Amino acid sequence: MSNRPGDREEVELAVKTRPKTQRPPMYKVLLLNDDFTPMEFVVHVLERLFNMTHAQAIEIMLTVHRKGVAVVGVFSHEIAETKVAQVMELARRQQHPLQCTMEKE
Repeated sequence: MSNRPGDREEVELAVKTRPKTQRPPMYKVLLLNDDFTPMEFVVHVLERLFNMTHAQAIEIMLTVHRKGVAVVGVFSHEIAETKVAQVMELARRQQHPLQCTMEKE
């Protein structure tokens, strides 16, 4: 190899690329209002399944009652799916029409 002006040395650099770890998509769990499920039952569900304090549960229940829907938590897909299933099963066992869904955040 010469070092004369005009001569080009091609140097290849090995660049290590680290895959950027992405956070998994999160899902909102939503409670929907209906005219039949007792407010006390909704409060019970929020306290038991979402570990809310009584005051938090009442606040969310009132939001559901007034606005028709409320986000009760944001979770990974598997946890959100499990929470929805738990709410629906508890409501079904108590013969309440309470609906719970999830949507991507």
